[in-house]
Amino acid sequence: MTKQVNERELILAVLLEVTENGQFSHIVLRDVLAKYQYLEKRERAFITRVVDGTLEHLIEIDYILDCFSKVKVKKMKPVIRGILRSAVYQMKYMDSVPDRAVCSEAVRLAGRKGFSGLKGYVNGVLRSIARGLDHIPYPEEEKKALSIRYSCPEWMLDLWGGTYDRETVETMLRDFQTEKPLSIRCCLDRTEPEQLRRELEKEGVSVEAHPYLPYAFCISGYDHLEEISAFREGRFAVQDVSSMLVGEIAAPKAGDRILDVCAAPGGKALHAAEKLCVAERRYAAEKGCPGEQPGAEEKGCGYVEARDLTEAKVELIRDNIRRSGFANIRAVCQDATVYDDRWKASADIVIADLPCSGLGVIGKKPDLKYRISPQGIESLTALQRQILSCAQAYVKPGGTLIYSTCTVSPEENQGNVRWFLKEYPEFAPGDLTGSLCGELRESVTEKCCLQLLPGIHKCDGFFIAKLIRKEEHTV
Repeated sequence: MTKQVNERELILAVLLEVTENGQFSHIVLRDVLAKYQYLEKRERAFITRVVDGTLEHLIEIDYILDCFSKVKVKKMKPVIRGILRSAVYQMKYMDSVPDRAVCSEAVRLAGRKGFSGLKGYVNGVLRSIARGLDHIPYPEEEKKALSIRYSCPEWMLDLWGGTYDRETVETMLRDFQTEKPLSIRCCLDRTEPEQLRRELEKEGVSVEAHPYLPYAFCISGYDHLEEISAFREGRFAVQDVSSMLVGEIAAPKAGDRILDVCAAPGGKALHAAEKLCVAERRYAAEKGCPGEQPGAEEKGCGYVEARDLTEAKVELIRDNIRRSGFANIRAVCQDATVYDDRWKASADIVIADLPCSGLGVIGKKPDLKYRISPQGIESLTALQRQILSCAQAYVKPGGTLIYSTCTVSPEENQGNVRWFLKEYPEFAPGDLTGSLCGELRESVTEKCCLQLLPGIHKCDGFFIAKLIRKEEHTV
């Protein structure tokens, strides 16, 4: 019986959407897996691994193809290029798939996609690669060798080489290509960490405590997240521990007004709402009125306003708010580059987790390294400064501005903080060490900055800065 869906056809379709049509891999892959969710776990895992792996190793794969094909990669027809790329990935990085099977499937796929005349070419190139894969001559020059072996653009190596030593750079590159379990945050308003752990393990999920936060876990061994009862019931949220640290460093207190200016899909804002809720319940208990549940903008109670640029993004936040059940948070459509006088000097905490190059999460979104450029970082830095110029005005005297990105680009991170403190002397560095475990305190620089590096730290590449508006300064 012929299968209705061929995994390699789906892989090719995703790769073409990403490499030829400029779509984001994690979005295309998510949509394909949702559409074909009836596929077996093994089949969906194969699709995910080949798509992510091909994109992760794309520079190296193209180098190998150019070593064996008379027609260079850039001159190939897009469909043939996609077929050959995914085949080379399987041959080099998937021992479970025999080379002859990879060749045969690639040839069949070329025929099914209307390229019967190129079946011989596909077969010849792949069989040549299979014979010579262990003897490919890599460049002797260090930067070129690193670029090819880790599929990292050379300009990116130059960017990091100016800040980090070679060992650190290679550690990051290696970490990007290392598969990791999923990070989750226990929702403390609904359950306790140990209770959640027991429930997950009872459902066959592998659970490992994260060393940085007591309510963070790494999970693996599940099929669909939606099949885990604790996830359906909103007792844990998918969030990297680096992102959780934003809420820890912000440290909301009972009654705080919190503004997240670029919130979608809402993880940090919801974490802040949870911490605010817990703080207010604790405060109510101390005052002798336990069990009170504050509502959004209720007089005397704190709340969170989570903003983003488009209604589509705001609807994502609203979906997550509905799932969380919190009444102390609302989502609003608002351009972060446009100043909003209604929030002038009225926020206890402003979270500015801003659009960035994403160079810290390449391991999760491998196509990012082929999209960004030095010019793109320059434009992003200007955008970040524009948003920070608006965001700072919302912070009340004594209030906190949290600036964060998911990148390891010094220009977007420490460079922006130095610019900000020079441009806005009414702000001072905030001491964030008290919010961190001992291991992370060693990574704090300039008192207010925390740069997390992939492979060096046990989380995504991420940056957080804490800035305090001085008490005597008003906007």
